[in-house]
Amino acid sequence: MEGSAYIDSTINLFLRARAANPAVGICVQAYLYRTVSDVERLIAAGATIRLVKGAYNEPAEIAFPRKKDVDENFFRLAQSLLGPATARSGVRAAIATHDLALISGLTEWAAAQGIAKNRLEFQMLYGIQRAAQIRLARDGYPSSVLINYGSYWFPWFMRRLAERPANVLFLARNILSR
Repeated sequence: MEGSAYIDSTINLFLRARAANPAVGICVQAYLYRTVSDVERLIAAGATIRLVKGAYNEPAEIAFPRKKDVDENFFRLAQSLLGPATARSGVRAAIATHDLALISGLTEWAAAQGIAKNRLEFQMLYGIQRAAQIRLARDGYPSSVLINYGSYWFPWFMRRLAERPANVLFLARNILSR
């Protein structure tokens, strides 16, 4: 899901792969306007869905240009992914964010809804918000850490930084806050 041009083909490939192996999952990006309808389609398929904010440079006709709007859409999408209908359809949701305000808001909302902690799986990049990763795991939330490796990790990392300048500031704040 490294850009809006690949979404339809990625979803179609995912659905074919999932028919052969239900352990396959897919990632969706909250900063795209279309993600609401994509999530509805994937929930109906009982998918495993990883929700991220989105890190690629997309035009304002396709993606929310303001962080505040992305955050609000992320929260609404996470609520959909954790709702009662998704539990019944076998959806597994992974909430991939380093945003402590979103994490706090989602854990509070889920507790108020009576959603079990084991349904909120948090995923973060290695080395970013390490204290939050440890706290979430200690508090009983499933937590995963993404580690990029192999010969393509550096180009992937540099592309993410280059395509969205806010990523450079985010990385610098996390490195300097240690």
